Amino acid sequence: MSVTEQALLDAIKTVVDPNTGSDFVSAKQIKNLRVDGADVAFDIELGYPAKSQIAALRRELIAAVRTVPGAGNVSVNLYTKIVAHAVQRGVQLLPKIKNIVAVASGKGGVGKSTTAVNLALALAAEGAAVGILDADIYGPSQPTMMGIEGRPESEDGSTMEPLENYGVQVMSIGFLVDADNPMIWRGPMATQALDQLLRQTNWRELDYLIVDMPPGTGDIQLTLSQRVPLTGAVIVTTPQDIALLDARKGLKMFEKVGVPILGIVENMAVHVCSNCGHVEHIFGADGGKKMAADYNVDYLGALPLNLSIREQADAGRPTVVSEPDGEIAAIYKTVARQVAVKIAKAAKDYSSKFPTITISKNS
Repeated sequence: MSVTEQALLDAIKTVVDPNTGSDFVSAKQIKNLRVDGADVAFDIELGYPAKSQIAALRRELIAAVRTVPGAGNVSVNLYTKIVAHAVQRGVQLLPKIKNIVAVASGKGGVGKSTTAVNLALALAAEGAAVGILDADIYGPSQPTMMGIEGRPESEDGSTMEPLENYGVQVMSIGFLVDADNPMIWRGPMATQALDQLLRQTNWRELDYLIVDMPPGTGDIQLTLSQRVPLTGAVIVTTPQDIALLDARKGLKMFEKVGVPILGIVENMAVHVCSNCGHVEHIFGADGGKKMAADYNVDYLGALPLNLSIREQADAGRPTVVSEPDGEIAAIYKTVARQVAVKIAKAAKDYSSKFPTITISKNS
């Protein structure tokens, strides 16, 4: 019995991508479907990194195709193709960086930097090329959290090489100044320094650059959100009313400059006593979830108030690399996957498709 292409597509259509909720046929992710007698081969293109899920998806797709009468050997190749997506109107993409994600909070002390570093490490663990820009000029923390010391090198005298650990490229003002040296700079100087850190770093082909934003919604944050080509922003808050008040301001700032909100992460959502197991909502309950509902944005997940998260970040081995198979790392990985999937669904960047028009005067 010959195998028809339509029968194969109908079978493949029964497999739903658990991350997008769509089947691969309707989403036009199936490529190069080939039938040679009873042998079937095809490719599946994913728009987000999913190294840990590929084997299970392949087994599910092979099982689905084998339900087709006459189907013999089945070969499925799943691969990830991450592309650049649209940013704010009038802002140009940076070379070698496909997508830039701001991790922001209106208030300091809510765990924004810890969230940023674990999201970056989670994306890298799934196979993406990832970088972190530590945009907090006055309080850089990524050198400590990423366990990196040293100064950036310059091979050409005009650009800096990013430092690297755990497969993630990192740039921070913390690499350029002594740790106990305060940055006594006014806003324009800090903004200029940040611009240089972003544009004069020789990033090596990044799928995602995570920007650990400084807390607040002042001049530096506004300039960054207007001038840096952002694919989207993740808002980090605690359930506490005063933190939510400032988080709302951060969310509104991004909305005003046309940066999509990818979702809200609720930090320190619950504390479980390590001795007796008593559960307590120290900073309140479900404040981030309510904020997400109020603004009709995705609630990406909740992280507990847990001593290990702080200890691991302070030691330069954040949770995703310290306990990659632990419960807390799983939450970070789920949040990272949702961010990547949301970006994959966003409008693509087509600026590179258009020719550059130059006008010259006839002599």
